[in-house]
Amino acid sequence: MTDAYAQAGVDISAGNTAVNLMKAAVNATHNDHVLTGLGSFGSLFSLPANFKEPILVAGSDGVGSKLLLAIAAQDHTTIGQDLVAMVVNDILAQGAQPLFLLDYIGTNHVNPQQIATIVGGIAQACQLTKTALIGGETAELPALYGKNHYDLAGFAVGIVEKKDLLDGSKVQVGDVVIGLAASGLHSNGFTLARKILLTDQQKKWADLSKKTQAALLNPTKLYGPTVLPLIDKQLIKGAAHITGGGLLENLPRAFGSDVQVELDLTSWHIPMIYQTMAQLGKLTFHDLLRTFNLGIGFCLIVAPEHVTQVLNQLAAHNEEAHVIGHIKKASPSTPTRLTMIGEAHYGD
Repeated sequence: MTDAYAQAGVDISAGNTAVNLMKAAVNATHNDHVLTGLGSFGSLFSLPANFKEPILVAGSDGVGSKLLLAIAAQDHTTIGQDLVAMVVNDILAQGAQPLFLLDYIGTNHVNPQQIATIVGGIAQACQLTKTALIGGETAELPALYGKNHYDLAGFAVGIVEKKDLLDGSKVQVGDVVIGLAASGLHSNGFTLARKILLTDQQKKWADLSKKTQAALLNPTKLYGPTVLPLIDKQLIKGAAHITGGGLLENLPRAFGSDVQVELDLTSWHIPMIYQTMAQLGKLTFHDLLRTFNLGIGFCLIVAPEHVTQVLNQLAAHNEEAHVIGHIKKASPSTPTRLTMIGEAHYGD
């Protein structure tokens, strides 16, 4: 018997196979709060009972055009971590520990093994951040996506005590900004990076050096495991996830309008790939600053008396971190609320 839906381009059987292949990885992320398994219409999750004034923090995001490089490299093993990191790092910036995540995969054609690999990466990252992967959706849309193409999106909910919420109100003049190293470009700026490194240079993925490939495909770092213990100890006054818009646009989101940040560009080495892109693409430093993370993936704002303790604890968890700036009184002449001193240094 022929399957009319399959002939139209949607293979339900392949979708069912993909679900079966991913089931073990998904179930490994579950805890006692997860009340439903795969297959239910809605996913049920019971809230922890040890919170006095719980605030739920929700976030959603995708991976963006970095997916095109994963597709070109035929490597889908770590793109799932990019998805999880982009979502849970955002809610971490508000002080929240993630509770659960749901994913969405839209694809030209369901390849069960490929889908299982992608979800396996999502599940592994969820385990590392103690996030339950409680549901999701896989949609086969041959009329929407090009051959071999797919898209990813994620939605997560976290929780934080009201008194521990990082909303910018605790940050004051004299506080110190600590920058946590990025693991690569993370998941932002890839439209520009691809244009400079591939299309303008008329290169294919295989033409790039292994070092450049690694810098581009390294998954977005998961900061929760090292940052949440610091938040629990009330050592953090503000935080920022450095994503689209770079340090220029993301760091000021971590504090109120009465203060601004002064960054010391000499305090860390900017990875060489950014200098390469600046030269090839004739980019200004301002272009780099508002497009890429420049080697700093997450920022913490702490009181001066806690800097040493925070740096020591980060070092104990092998987290590379630098004091990169200070909080100053806001100036009407600085609309971006970010100023810079020193000259940027490049080096790996």
